[in-house]
Amino acid sequence: MKSEMDLSPSALALVRQIKKGHTCLRIVTSEEGDAREACVEAAMHLGWPVLVWDAVQGVHDGMVAGNAPISGTQTAEAGLRYLQQAPSAVMMIALDTGPFLKDDPKALRAWRQLTDRLAAAAKDQIPGGLGCLVMIDHHDQGLEIVRAHSTSLELPLPMGEEVAGLVRAALRSVHRQNALEVKLQRRELEAIEGALHGLSRRQIQRVIRDVVLEDRRLDSTDIASVLTVKRKLLQDAGPLEPVEAPASLDEIGGLVLLKQWLKQRERALSSDASKFGIDPPRGVLLLGVQGAGKSLCAKAIATAWHRPLLRLDAGALYDKFIGESEKRLRDALNQAEAMAPVILWIDEIEKAFAGASSQSSDGGLSRRMFGALLTWMQEHRSPVFLVATANDISALPPELLRKGRFDEIFFVDLPGKAAREQIVKIHLKRRKRDLAKFDVARLVEATAGYSGAEIEQTIIMGLYAAFGAGREVTTEDIIEAAKASPPLSRTRAEQIQELRAWGKERCRPADVEE
Repeated sequence: MKSEMDLSPSALALVRQIKKGHTCLRIVTSEEGDAREACVEAAMHLGWPVLVWDAVQGVHDGMVAGNAPISGTQTAEAGLRYLQQAPSAVMMIALDTGPFLKDDPKALRAWRQLTDRLAAAAKDQIPGGLGCLVMIDHHDQGLEIVRAHSTSLELPLPMGEEVAGLVRAALRSVHRQNALEVKLQRRELEAIEGALHGLSRRQIQRVIRDVVLEDRRLDSTDIASVLTVKRKLLQDAGPLEPVEAPASLDEIGGLVLLKQWLKQRERALSSDASKFGIDPPRGVLLLGVQGAGKSLCAKAIATAWHRPLLRLDAGALYDKFIGESEKRLRDALNQAEAMAPVILWIDEIEKAFAGASSQSSDGGLSRRMFGALLTWMQEHRSPVFLVATANDISALPPELLRKGRFDEIFFVDLPGKAAREQIVKIHLKRRKRDLAKFDVARLVEATAGYSGAEIEQTIIMGLYAAFGAGREVTTEDIIEAAKASPPLSRTRAEQIQELRAWGKERCRPADVEE
């Protein structure tokens, strides 16, 4: 029999709940195979047999394949009544019972009788009790009575050495079929293993197989491929949205001081940092003018650090039922931790938690949601790097700006002369234009007071004008476009000046001052 130290994290979680006296556990997961495997491992540790019920076979042996199922136990009522007859401790696994308990009063009654009997045996301290019922469902359809008399259990996703073992197993499986080549440094292998955090065992092996079967090779270039396949698997991640991050820091003009800060922490999410005595960086808050490149920075950080980027969709958090919104936020943050190391991006955070800084009309929901986020920011220890962006300083609750919430608060100002020159060149090159044919110095002067996004739009408008006239774009086309579309720094001069003055006094500048 395995000792508890030798159990997988999932089996250990089950054993600990059972030893605490919980006799009815509820697991909601799409990975039924992983949950069943954990139940069998826990049962073997406890020395229990395993009985499984499903609507197709009825009750059958969960350890020995091929044994005939118990006749007449296909209905939920009959299966649960059969399980009541267990003479000694048994690991009972019931698959997809939620709909039957909801729609069939007899099945619900049989379930209540079974759980009452299990609970009574545990209370009376019958040696080993009569076992435990583990309900595995793909969707949480539980009635209130089921929730009240069962314990919800979320099985941990593979982490650390378990992920490494799954990667090795997948590579050996592919290699047995046809030889493959692995050329990775230890750091690169750790980056791939880290990118697989947050996936189930089945998904990890699937990603590795998908990546290596293309060229029968695993090397440093496959880090990006792993992230791409992972994003596809997580398209239904609820409030967490996987984001493609093709931008690099070289594609962002200016922001010299921010780039230097990020460069120093490029490897700080790796295991080498913890060995060196460094805690994982918590994140940055980027305040500043609209269109100055804050959101682009979030994407570029993920690319530069070779980490997945997840955007927290605040709109998907809110639910009409009391308590559900807070639960969705906690679930999203827990999922981000399970996927660590990862970059978590909250765009326009002041809108995401609107009403948290004032008396709102939502019954305090925004305040509670914001409080849950602050608690997580303060207490989490996993390498989740939070990038939050904000445009409206007045809407930010003062608690968010307190020292210790973020590693640093940067103010992203309007680009200076040197930054505008970089931005102009970046966008002309991106559109395959020869820089020698443009008077870049005049374009830099013509776009004084423009944000990076506004400079890009003037170039696009110049291209449209030239395309409509049937000729190649010129410097004059872009200058005329700039004149026709004044920037926010002019149309909203008072607000922008107030914002810039606030940022210069209270934040670290993201770029060198000119």
